[in-house]
Amino acid sequence: MTKAYGRVGVLYGGSSAEREVSLMSGEGVCSALRSAGVDAHLFDTGTRSLQELVVAGFDRVFIALHGRYGEDGTVQGLLELMGVPYTGSGVLASSLAMDKIMTKKIWINVGLPTPGYAVVQHEDELEAAGREVGYPLMVKPPHEGSTLGITKVSDESELLAAYRLAARFDDEVLLEAFVQGRELTVPVLGKGREVRALPAIEIIAPGGNYDYEHKYVSNDTRYECPAPVEKKTTVELIRLAEQAYTALGCEGWGRADFMLDAQGQPWLLEMNTSPGMTSHSLVPMGAKAAGMTYAELCLAILDTASCKVRAPENA
Repeated sequence: MTKAYGRVGVLYGGSSAEREVSLMSGEGVCSALRSAGVDAHLFDTGTRSLQELVVAGFDRVFIALHGRYGEDGTVQGLLELMGVPYTGSGVLASSLAMDKIMTKKIWINVGLPTPGYAVVQHEDELEAAGREVGYPLMVKPPHEGSTLGITKVSDESELLAAYRLAARFDDEVLLEAFVQGRELTVPVLGKGREVRALPAIEIIAPGGNYDYEHKYVSNDTRYECPAPVEKKTTVELIRLAEQAYTALGCEGWGRADFMLDAQGQPWLLEMNTSPGMTSHSLVPMGAKAAGMTYAELCLAILDTASCKVRAPENA
């Protein structure tokens, strides 16, 4: 018998650059929850008002939003004020994980491997930053996902155009050392002592270019799950994913992205706290390899919905 979840809102859509992906994620989640007997309702935060969200009277919500205003702690703070339990990480962890620069600082502080980097705020800083990081390098807007605004730069002649593209999304731009190798990702579920990583997935995109098109539109990208890597590498990926997730204070669910270099060293790239749930998405793929159906995964995530800010018991 289905657990009594009450009236469940599936927040999707939103107003970020990842809106179209979120629409697909939300529709998939809502359909899966309804198939399991949950009283689930779609709510597009990009087209409906905050007042409507209050009036909707949800007992808990599943956040299927991606990017700004949905994955960055913004909507999480609103739900805390409303007292509505929600899926995924809280305000601080969501905000930290959405900021690739802060994420790197925390991971480096706790001794986790992540590529070297520099932060640029003005074009006149580019040349020195490029030399500091070394070529080739990646240029990224630090607060976007789904590979939006990202460019691989082979030498200094390509740097300015890449910077200007990334600067369309953010006031500061991340220059990150390029890691040649295999691209992998590891989904993570749970909180605290209950944190557990799901099987790692290798992403094999045409020409090694795992861009927006190859993520969500094209069927040319191949996925291997569990990833065909040595057992010791699998163990290390699992360990690093769980530690990276915990270091940021994440809970509920998430996904750690890696590059695996020629020497077999995994390098952490970023942590997603509200990963995609589309037909091409990777968390459902990892869950399936662990023996969970898509609907079971959605219910497992919904089970963890909570408010993270609590008043003292004697207040």
